[in-house]
Amino acid sequence: MNLTKKQFEVLTSIERQKNNKYSQRSIANDVNISVGLVNKIINELILNQLINSNNQITDKGLKALEPYRVKRAIFLAAGFGSRLVPITLNTPKPLVKVHGKRMIETLLDAVVAAEIPEIIIVRGYLGEQFEVLLHKYPNIKFVDNKLYNEANNISSAYLVKDYLENAYVLESDLVLSNPNLIRKYEYNSHFLGIPVEKTDDWCIIVKKDVITEEKIGGVNCHQMVGISYYDANDGKKLAKDIEEVFNSPGGKEKYWEQVQLVEKKDNYKIGVRECKKDDIIEIDTFNELKSIDKTYDI
Repeated sequence: MNLTKKQFEVLTSIERQKNNKYSQRSIANDVNISVGLVNKIINELILNQLINSNNQITDKGLKALEPYRVKRAIFLAAGFGSRLVPITLNTPKPLVKVHGKRMIETLLDAVVAAEIPEIIIVRGYLGEQFEVLLHKYPNIKFVDNKLYNEANNISSAYLVKDYLENAYVLESDLVLSNPNLIRKYEYNSHFLGIPVEKTDDWCIIVKKDVITEEKIGGVNCHQMVGISYYDANDGKKLAKDIEEVFNSPGGKEKYWEQVQLVEKKDNYKIGVRECKKDDIIEIDTFNELKSIDKTYDI
């Protein structure tokens, strides 16, 4: 059965409850739709035997979700992190600790909790230090980017271009406080974005639920968060498009997301999944790190 987007959201909300008791209002809050619409969709799911009369997901419901299962999480973690000097002189930025926990671990813990089976980390600067993660996350596979110091992060994406189907791509210098942003199932390709009235940061413009522009600074837009997801169809197209852009004049200087949002945007209809400012923090500078974690302010 092909699920509608709202059927998918309600069904995955029920799946996340793990057969615990919940109310239709809690589902409505979880998926941000009205209680009346939740009631209508639940009746549809019962009619199609995707949940039972006790509102518990059935084997048929789990089978219906399987095409939407996230297969892997890919971490782009090769860069130097020059704006976080002096900390990054001896430590890769993703391994810098914030309140005693490495930045990348806040993301890895969410990936593990979402039961995503495959984890790939593209490493570069001081790459051997990432081995420390294997003690807690033994299934990590490392990919070494030897071009990290002479090309932008498109060089990392190029190395994993054949693994983007049903995959999250995560920048690794984020501190995630809401692990529920990483999910076991995803309906379609999207970027996480924070709705803002104004920003001087990288942002995306959305029209009719599709990203139409990426730029620096904007009003009534979504501030970009460095986490995105690609369904099977878009992941397959990205493999070809990344290779073409990477090998084009000036291609190695581009950010990887410019492939799907700028250079080849007509090939994609990528949406935005909204999150809150407090859900995730990107630490760009040493001063920002000191303001968040006072142990560095010495």
